[in-house]
Amino acid sequence: MSRESQPARRFGRWVAAMMATSSKSVAHACRVVRRQRRKPRDGFVVSAVKSGRNRAVRAVLIALSSVLLPMLAWPQADMEPVSYPEVVPGYAMEFPRDEGSHPQYRTEWWYVTGWLQDDSGAPLGFQVTFFRSRPGVDEANPSRFAAKQVLFAHAAVSDPRVGKLLRDERAAREGFGLAVARQDNLDVSIDDWSLRKGSGNESVYHAQVAAEGFTLQLDLRATQQPLLQGQQGFSQKGPDPSSSSYYYSLPQLQASGQVAIGKQRYTVHGIAWLDHEWSSSIMDAQAQGWDWLGANLEDGGAVMAFRMRTASGERHWAAATWSNAAGRQTFAPAQVEWSTLRRWRSPRTGIDYPVEWRVRIGEHTIRLHPLMDDQENDARGSTGTIYWEGAVQVLDERDRILGRGYLELTGYGKRVRL
Repeated sequence: MSRESQPARRFGRWVAAMMATSSKSVAHACRVVRRQRRKPRDGFVVSAVKSGRNRAVRAVLIALSSVLLPMLAWPQADMEPVSYPEVVPGYAMEFPRDEGSHPQYRTEWWYVTGWLQDDSGAPLGFQVTFFRSRPGVDEANPSRFAAKQVLFAHAAVSDPRVGKLLRDERAAREGFGLAVARQDNLDVSIDDWSLRKGSGNESVYHAQVAAEGFTLQLDLRATQQPLLQGQQGFSQKGPDPSSSSYYYSLPQLQASGQVAIGKQRYTVHGIAWLDHEWSSSIMDAQAQGWDWLGANLEDGGAVMAFRMRTASGERHWAAATWSNAAGRQTFAPAQVEWSTLRRWRSPRTGIDYPVEWRVRIGEHTIRLHPLMDDQENDARGSTGTIYWEGAVQVLDERDRILGRGYLELTGYGKRVRL
């Protein structure tokens, strides 16, 4: 090999090391590279590795490795266009099969949120989300290093005693025992972060996260059958039905376990909500982002509502589901109206979020009040997004508590790109 190609060869070894690790193990990849002898002209590799300790730069390097490694591993491969399956009405969901991964689809996520309280009665909110993405890059490549499936995870705790969101994130491409999203049953993990369904006949789910500044160890016991959103699980996200997902929820999960914040450990219990969606085209070109609510009601019911927004903030699409002892009712876009009551500006990013709302869902009118204002999640180190994800109370027009849930606000800084 010529002297001119040696830096590229060393960079290739670094990319391979990066792909053999998750985002938590970048430091090990850096040590692999530092063991290589370098000449001054290789300085660009050294500076990239050193700056990789910075979360934003690290995310860029991981993304580069996902794209470059397949080409380095199999340079003669032909890049064939990837065909993703469409989401269409009429799909019959089966459980537990559809709780697992659907790797042929482009995007998928498992999302658990809830309200907890410790022995003193102090409230806490939590979020654990796993994302799976099929990049569609050089899928014919037989290399085990090819990034055919990429996983991300976000975790957060809302504690009014802290006053701002505690959050962390992970990213890894699937394989080598570092990251997995199994089919046919819920079992997704990155390093020591996991969300799994327990064995046996009981529907018990286990969430475990060892994050920077906090840990979560929660058992989530199902008390209801899956709530199919939209048309029996077909959830349209825009005027064109091609922008859709398969979507179900598990509301009213009985949560219990341990939460540690710093050196303080709490025994907790509460109510949680699990969402699972998969799609190949969830947003059309006119959608800027979305506002979403999933809430457990005091009467044992549940409400889900969302709206897709244009860049001007207007409603592009909307839908909702309200369930109670009488049954399940769905609502069309014209029946769902979101009105901002109060806004909060992030002191870190400058993004202005509408954190308090009035939402009309058919004959129901509810108000959403946040557990605390600062629940912004800066996830640019993994999915590249900044969004507001927080615990909210659901109130009626007389300010009586109807329930508790989570509110998600995306696309207020820049357009969401999935």
